[in-house]
Amino acid sequence: MKKYICQPCGYIYDPAVGDPDEDVAPGTAFEDLPDDWVCPVCGEDTSHFAPVPEKGKATS
Repeated sequence: MKKYICQPCGYIYDPAVGDPDEDVAPGTAFEDLPDDWVCPVCGEDTSHFAPVPEKGKATS
């Protein structure tokens, strides 16, 4: 599953970890986060997140 980074603060949401402090179970894809979930560091909503490029993948 793809990781996502909060653009304002740099927090990375890792679906393998989830967000245990907010009862988001490990294995929860970013797309499946609750509508009211926000970045645990800066409080921004999911619209401020972008996919983290995969290592070893060429970008054009």
